[in-house]
Order: sequence, then C-alpha cells, then structure tokens
Amino acid sequence: MEFSVKSGSPEKQRTACIVAGVFEPRRLSQVAEQLDQISGGFISNILRRGDLEGKAGQMLLLHNVPNTLCDRVLLVGCGKERDLDDAQYREIITKTIAQLNETGSMEAVSFLTDLNVKGRDIHWKVRTAVEAAENSLYRFDQLKSKKADIRRPLRKMVMTVPTRAELKIGEQAIIEGQAISQGMTLTRDLANMPGNICTPQYLADQATELATTYDSIKTEVISEPELEKMGMGAFVSVSRASKEEGKLIAMEHMQGPEGQKPIVLVGKGITFDSGGISLKPGAGMDEMKYDMGGAASVFGTMKAIAEMNLPINVVGVIAAAENMPGGDASKPGDIVTSLAGITIEVLNTDAEGRLVLCDTLTWVEKYQPEAVIDIATLTGACIMALGHVASAVLANHNPLAHDLLNAGEYTGDRAWRLPLWDEYHEQLKSNFADLANIGGRPAGTITAGCFLSNFTKKYNWAHLDIAGTAWKSGAQKGATGRPVQMLTQYVMNRAQVKQD
Repeated sequence: MEFSVKSGSPEKQRTACIVAGVFEPRRLSQVAEQLDQISGGFISNILRRGDLEGKAGQMLLLHNVPNTLCDRVLLVGCGKERDLDDAQYREIITKTIAQLNETGSMEAVSFLTDLNVKGRDIHWKVRTAVEAAENSLYRFDQLKSKKADIRRPLRKMVMTVPTRAELKIGEQAIIEGQAISQGMTLTRDLANMPGNICTPQYLADQATELATTYDSIKTEVISEPELEKMGMGAFVSVSRASKEEGKLIAMEHMQGPEGQKPIVLVGKGITFDSGGISLKPGAGMDEMKYDMGGAASVFGTMKAIAEMNLPINVVGVIAAAENMPGGDASKPGDIVTSLAGITIEVLNTDAEGRLVLCDTLTWVEKYQPEAVIDIATLTGACIMALGHVASAVLANHNPLAHDLLNAGEYTGDRAWRLPLWDEYHEQLKSNFADLANIGGRPAGTITAGCFLSNFTKKYNWAHLDIAGTAWKSGAQKGATGRPVQMLTQYVMNRAQVKQD
C-alpha cells in the first residue's frame, strides 16, 4: 500500500474517505469537532441518536457530510481519551484499515495520527500506523488456486501531521514503517511456507536472493559435508537423517565503519521438526513447519536493515536443517561432540534446536561480535510460562537484555526476562558426557538457555525464545512476523548510538 503524510484542515481534503476519532461518551476529537462545525452539527446530531458511543473499535461510516470535499467520513471509536495507550492505538488502526478495505474506499486521509497517545510523539504514531496497517492487510495465498477477491481494496493512505514542520518527521517514519513491514512480510511468508517447499536449500536460495536485491548484503552458504568436516557434530546429528542437507547460511550487512564489531543474529531454522526418533504426537504436527520461525525473523530483520541501509555492521546467521526419523537419525542416549569440543548426551532428539544452535554460536566467534542474539522457537515450556503475549529473553549481559526489552516496549513486540542462575545448570548434568541436551520438565525454557550459555562465553549474548509468539494456531493460524519489530528497533537504536 502507498503511504504519505500531509498537514491541512479536514474540510479541504478531496478524498474518498476522511477518518476521525470519537471518544467515550460520544465526545468528538478535535478533527471530528472541526468537521461537525463545518457541517452545521451534522455529526453531533447523528451521535445524539446513539449511533456511536465511542467505544474502542466502533465504526460509523457517514456519506455526504455537508460542506466537505470528501465522499465519506469514517468515525472511529477510540475509547476514553485518557486511556488511549499503545495497544489501543494499534487496535484502532487495525480495525480502521479492515473497515476501509470493506467499504470500497481506495484511498483515505487519516487524522488518527493527531490523537494523543500517552508518551508517544508523531514519529511513533505515523510509523506504528504504517506497521499496523500493513500487518492487517497481510494475506498468505500464494499457494491457493483462487485468490481472495476484494473489489475495491484500499490502496493509498494519507496520514496527517499537525504542522508542515513535522512533514519530514512523518516521511521518515513512513520509510521506517514500510521497511519493517517488508521485513515482517518476508518473515511471515517464509514461516507460512510448507516444509516440502521451505527446505534448508530454499532458505539458502532466499539468502542468495537477498544479496542480489541489496548491494549491502553478502551471502555465504556452507553445506552439510563441510559442516561435518569442520567438526559440527551437534548440528550434523540433527540434519543427517533427512534427505534435505543441512545448511549454515550467513548474510553480512557491513555498512558501519571498517573494524566496527558486528551485531550477530542467529536464527534456528528447523524447516520441519518431526521430533526425530523422539517422535512428536500427530495432532498439530503440521505447525512444526514454524520451527524455523527464528530463522525467518532473522531474514526479515536483515531485509528491514538493508531496506533502510542502516550504517552499522550486522550479520544474520541461519542454522537450517530438517529433524526427521530415519536409519541415520540420532537415538536417545547417543553422544555427539560439538564444534566447541563439548560432548553432549542426546536424551531427547526433539530437543534438536539447541544442538544446531550451539555449534552455530561457536562458529560466530570468528566475527568477534559486539553482541550475539539467537532467536528460536525453542521450548513449549515458554508457552506455559508466558503464553502467546511475550517472548522470553535470557542473557549473560544485562545492558544487552535491557536494550532488547526496551526495543520491545517501543514497538509493542514485547519480551520478559528469565534468569540463568547457576542452580539451573545442575539439571543438565550427564553421567556420560559433558552436558545433557535436556534438563527435565521443570524450568524447561531456562535450562534450554543454560545449555546454550555454555557456548557463548566469549561474547555478550542474549537468547530469545519465541515459541509462543512466532505464530498463531486455530482459526487465525499463521505466522506473526515477530520479533522483527523488536530486533530491527534494537539495531536502529545501536546504529544511532554509534553515529552519536
């Protein structure tokens, strides 16, 4: 969709639809008040009849409002003015876009960016509106023989800023919002793609395509025989039973000063997780195509970074493999040797993500990184702990954890920190190897993080468990695009710090 910003009076807007807010109880926003005065009380007369109370998300479409140049006015309920916060603002934008898409208004001028959202400036409001709009319009229908047919879809959205002096701020917010939205779209497309198409080779091809599209990205792909030769015994123990070869994929965006230590993003890319010999239950196993959600989010973040050409060094690394049963599959009780030389007893082959990640986390030491963040749909225990609202953060460096949490708060892509205390490491002891790959049911998300921490002692590191946030089940089944917003904001913040 096309976005732009402008400043001006609502009555002068020659457009298919003007969008204005109404607060509870039937209290007009400043823009709605202007329209009401110009129309001789047309709007307030309608509201007095009880057509719209102003509750958050309510909609009322008006035609032929006197003395205006627009075809329609869409009144949007915004709840109580003092309660308008980040989440409610996003909800209002999302419902507004859905309504406009159904009314046949191919373009609209939205004055919702004029609303006062607690603690948020015009840049945040415009950018958030772009992201919410694009998110609500997303459809995955590439593999359907018949596409959804919307007769007159919304194609253009103009968002207002209070003064002409703020036009540049709004324009920059649109650039950022669209870049992040494109990243989220790529993430959702990759995650929604079925496992018979989205294989490790497919992800490698996508990385090569990103390098073709963006001059700032350079891609390297390492094949399974090379990984085995390098000594990645943990990684290869997962991928070897599948006819689809495992791949280590590195995408470098080196746009910072020469010698600047990079931020490294590591994504778990299990393109399908059957559980291996520790086979998962059949019900819902189709959703294990989403076990590469971490990798998908790295792709999306790298695309957003490249789209904005941020002046910073970032490397996106994907550990791509299929976890399948077979004659060459790892068995419970097998012991493998990682790239770091640490031996691992594989007590459960369904705890495979940490095996491909641990070798990858060792491999990225070569970049001498400023920070490493791994992103993984790692544990069902994370869903038990945090539901589908927040991702989990575990880290060996407090400032890194705080920066990620703050980026999540700003974007609404929120996370919650869990501990990595020494006591939890006791659960990973093995009688036969240096480590066990599981620590039992208690604190499953934390012990998974503890396992990975054994391979991250040479740099500042954070682990994001996105098992509860990467996709939705049920009637709304599909990838969410998280945590692209958080990760991109984190990188943007670091780029700004380095420039300053």
